[in-house]
Parts: sequence; C-alpha cells; structure tokens
Amino acid sequence: MRKLRKTAEFLLDMIYPKKCPLCHEVLKDRNKLLCGKCAGKIRPFSSSLCMKCGKPVKMEEEYCVVCREGGHYFTEGRSIFPYGEIWRQSLVRFKYYGCREYGDFYAKAMSVYGRRYLERWKPQLIVPVPLHPAKKRMRGFNQAAYLAERLSCYTGIPWTDSLVLKIRNTRSQKKLDALQRRNNLRKAYEVTHKLDDISILVVDDVYTTGSTMDAMAICLTEAGAQAVYFLTVCAGRQ
Repeated sequence: MRKLRKTAEFLLDMIYPKKCPLCHEVLKDRNKLLCGKCAGKIRPFSSSLCMKCGKPVKMEEEYCVVCREGGHYFTEGRSIFPYGEIWRQSLVRFKYYGCREYGDFYAKAMSVYGRRYLERWKPQLIVPVPLHPAKKRMRGFNQAAYLAERLSCYTGIPWTDSLVLKIRNTRSQKKLDALQRRNNLRKAYEVTHKLDDISILVVDDVYTTGSTMDAMAICLTEAGAQAVYFLTVCAGRQ
C-alpha cells in the first residue's frame, strides 16, 4: 500500500504539480503549502486596525470612518493580509484557473493568524458567502465554500453551504462604488431556515467595502443569529 501511495503521489506530481500560491513555482515538497522563499515574505496585518471591520487606521484611532458612523451590520470581522498585486494574481488563479490547492494555504493562514479572533468570538458555525447557481456553474466551484470547508478542518468549527443561498444573480461588484455595491446586493441572499440564537462566522476571499458582509449579516440576523462575524483572506482598498 505504501508503494502504491508513493507511486500515485509521484504520478500526481508529474501530471498536476503543486505550486506555491504566491510565486506560482512548483513546490519541491508536496507536503508544503508555500515555498520557502515566499514563506519569509508574507506579512499579515499587524498595524493599528479598526476594532469593528479590521481595516488599517491611524494609531490614535479605534474605528475607521465608516464604522464610526455606524455603517455596518455585522458584529465584527478581520482580514489576514493586505490586498495587493501579488494577492490579486494568486486569488485570480485560485478562483478562475483551477488552482484550488491555493485555498489550502489561505485557510491555514486564516486559522493561524485569525486564531485569537476565533477564540474570542467563539463562532458556532462557519458559513461561506454563496454564489448564484448560474455563476457557480460557470466558475465550477464556490471559492468561499472551499475556504469554509478547509477552515472547518483546521479549526474543528462545523460549516455548511446550505444555510444561505444567493437567489438573485447580481452584477459583478468589482467596478461598483460602495453605494452601488450595497444596492446591488439588496435582497440577494436568503436564509433557508430559522436560527436558534447562534453566532455565525462568514467566510470569503476579499473584504472591500463591507457590502457583502452587511447583506449576509442582515439576512442571518433576521433569521435569528445572535452575532455575525467575518474572516477573509485579504482586505482591499475602500
């Protein structure tokens, strides 16, 4: 069995070599999630962060402008890495070019660098941001659901992708401003059943304006969630 396993791994490496999610070079050790060169370069958020959404703020500030004005419906959230060109390329390959194994590294990083938040929040269920069925068919999978599943494996927190459905096929959020994003997602999500006063962790790849997390928080809270937190791989610019 051991010889067969090694042979299968060898053939798998030959046909589908595992690559580093940041530099995209083939990993010499298939058991690694990141190459040694990139492992020394990753920099999670470490500066002063908004106490609600986790966006960077000045040292003397506790909340960003949006959160100071009470502009969000979620309870609290954090992102692990600042979004930049390297992360954009990595996430594009993950979502659109079949590099699903990149999600293993993202989820591991979320579990390690997000552990102190998870320990404080104590979420009882992980829920991915859903895709509309038409978009999921086109893409082939839901990247947020992949992250949620892997994060569940690393943390032991149960997950489900059937609690929240996307019932309206909205426009892409990429080129919309904050107000347009909020309007675009109005009544786009539906919770399939009532919740018994539990805390939910919503998972996605990138947090930008918070419109997606707000829309998720609204429907989950209306269904009976006691608190709605979020964790994402990256936080993009406002």
